[in-house]
Amino acid sequence: MLGVHFAITAEQEKSLLDADGDDAAVSEIIENLEEEWTDDTLQVETDKAWDAIHRCLTDGSLDPDAGDPPLSLTVAGGRHLHDEIYVVHVTADEVRDVAAALLDIDEPWLRARFGDFDDDYTGAADDQDFVYTWSNFVDVRAFYQRAAAAGRAVIFTAT
Repeated sequence: MLGVHFAITAEQEKSLLDADGDDAAVSEIIENLEEEWTDDTLQVETDKAWDAIHRCLTDGSLDPDAGDPPLSLTVAGGRHLHDEIYVVHVTADEVRDVAAALLDIDEPWLRARFGDFDDDYTGAADDQDFVYTWSNFVDVRAFYQRAAAAGRAVIFTAT
């Protein structure tokens, strides 16, 4: 599954929240969002690193309920809008909290938590995997700063 975060407009947020409970409608909105997205500064792709990032920021599991906000909201810990795939909503207020919390995370902190994962982690959990995860984390952290500055909610998708 490849992960992407989008800093969405209030109108896009309303459409998604109105569709909550209707997986087909949510899927269609996400598909259109992905196809029509033009602002690369308000989007970040994390490839497969989103999995390790979530685990580092929570308890080592992929459980969306793991960890504590605001760090747990960074990837998979927000409001899930789809039953089959990751479509995770974080409000604009939560985005500000996440952005502030991510500023406190440095490489030694992330490295100390990296690899202390549940057995279901499929990555290598070696030095190369950490460098890949750290690089993507830095991009996610910068993205959240931009999303917070823009006053946007965030949707994380993994398909």
